[in-house]
Amino acid sequence: MSENDVLLGMALVVTLATACQILASKLRVPSLILLLPVGFAAGAMTDIIHPDQLIGEDFSALVSLSVAVILYDAGLGLDLHNLTGHTRSIVGRLLFFGVAFTFFAVCAVGPALFSMSLKVAAMVGMILVVSGPTVVGPLLQYVRPTDKVRRLLIWEGTLTDPIGAILGAIVFHAIDTTQQIDIGRGYQLGQFLISMAVGLVGGCVGLALLWLTLRVLRLGEVLGTLAQLATVIAVSAGCDIVRDDTGLIAAIVTGMAAANIRGFDMPARRPFFETLVQLIIGLLFISISSSVTPASLTPVLLPTLVLVAFLVLVVRPLVAFVATMGKDMTMGERAFAGWMAPRGIVAASTAAAFSTSLVQLGLRGASKILPITFLVIVSTVVLYALTAGPVARRLGVATPNRTRPLLVGGAPWVIALGKALRSAGLDVQMWAGLSEERERIKEAGITLARGDLLATATNPRARLEGVNAVLLLTDDDDFNALASVVVQDNVEGPVYRVGPAHENHGVVAPYTGGAVLFRESLVRHVLAERYEQGARFLVRPGSDPLPPGHETLFVVSADGQLEPVDKTQAVILEEGDLVVLLGPLPPV
Repeated sequence: MSENDVLLGMALVVTLATACQILASKLRVPSLILLLPVGFAAGAMTDIIHPDQLIGEDFSALVSLSVAVILYDAGLGLDLHNLTGHTRSIVGRLLFFGVAFTFFAVCAVGPALFSMSLKVAAMVGMILVVSGPTVVGPLLQYVRPTDKVRRLLIWEGTLTDPIGAILGAIVFHAIDTTQQIDIGRGYQLGQFLISMAVGLVGGCVGLALLWLTLRVLRLGEVLGTLAQLATVIAVSAGCDIVRDDTGLIAAIVTGMAAANIRGFDMPARRPFFETLVQLIIGLLFISISSSVTPASLTPVLLPTLVLVAFLVLVVRPLVAFVATMGKDMTMGERAFAGWMAPRGIVAASTAAAFSTSLVQLGLRGASKILPITFLVIVSTVVLYALTAGPVARRLGVATPNRTRPLLVGGAPWVIALGKALRSAGLDVQMWAGLSEERERIKEAGITLARGDLLATATNPRARLEGVNAVLLLTDDDDFNALASVVVQDNVEGPVYRVGPAHENHGVVAPYTGGAVLFRESLVRHVLAERYEQGARFLVRPGSDPLPPGHETLFVVSADGQLEPVDKTQAVILEEGDLVVLLGPLPPV
């Protein structure tokens, strides 16, 4: 390829990856649904984006390092405090039975379905045991199941990737060196344990490097992020040099340790890493899917659909049933766990890395590995993306997509506002620091958030669960202003604060940005005074005319979305909406 072709190919890959993810976010679907077919179509129309043409034989090494970065970022999101009791036991069972049942199932049906040798079927089976956070995470974010189910599936998807990659490497080397698969020997178990040990040692080295750069040298945000990226790549590459695919274990161990050891204080939101991971996912899927030719798909299309049906309808439900047996889970939660096993980037990268070498060995059916993997990824992602939401709702494990506000403050007017929002159908929680304020919240019948909830919300390492909107309504304007900045990155939704008094310059409040509630005249002390003088909050249908002297504070849409009304937003009401009003002062 000429230099112009290389430049054009690289630009096209980046453009397609970015465009697909932007479009997917607008359509509210997982990006893989668009990335895979777009990459396949682009590869069929032009060869300038084929990784073999752009990068050559070193593409598999680049894929390995890229996946290591993805798994490090996923490891940073794993909180060991959530992996306790039944959760730890179920995750372990899901990993063990998921790997074993999937591997043996594909080994059993693969040779007959695809006319391939048992050795190649074993390779396909080990490739298909992995799932991955890059697929499971977006699907769960779209479906919003209960916290228990979400944690199980995130942990399983994140941990199964490095385990599956190492087992895939062991199977490949067994085929390459001995030309046979002897799973009954302790030799293969020993090889797996050696690989795990190398990965754990690499993770310890990575952790030490992060401690040096982030704690001892105290690098800032920019250099600290650069140090993390360099550490992950260096440790992952070093482990892969010592032993294939152990760099993935090192990456995820480094991320998990940094996220859970006190002193690192890794933020819950990592804008640079989130952007980098999104870009890597897009580039890898476009590149790998472009290497699949239409001619290679035709002979394996129908057999692969049969395999997908077998994995989805038989194998995965059996894995979930056995793994959750005797555990504290409802039938709906167990059934949904059995309906969520999409394949992702590690399956694609493993297939791309090993298929060419197996073809060169002359093994029957080796050329079908990549097309089969591609079709399984597309089929499972599309199937689960289209059905996970309805299935979750049918099983009763989907969290309603309604605003779940947390009101911070315990003044009488704040409690009255909480009661009004609750009467509008919202699941309201309140938090207050003073014991007498907490007692008033309990007496009002409003759910009192646990005492450490606000500490969790202000912890840069934590994400606030069960809440998707925060209203800061305390009597301290400076506290509200500071908290609105600190809490913003830890809440999956907007953070609002009540406006400070105009004449009160304060220390922070007048100079801090963020979303301020209500119109300019309805600042904190005005609301408190008007409530004390007899003004009350009330909820009315949006179709009713606005009573004289009333001011609209919130609109609660028919689907439970809470929208504050301020000076920048006109009140636009639709059928079924409710409005929360502040009434006038009673006549003297």
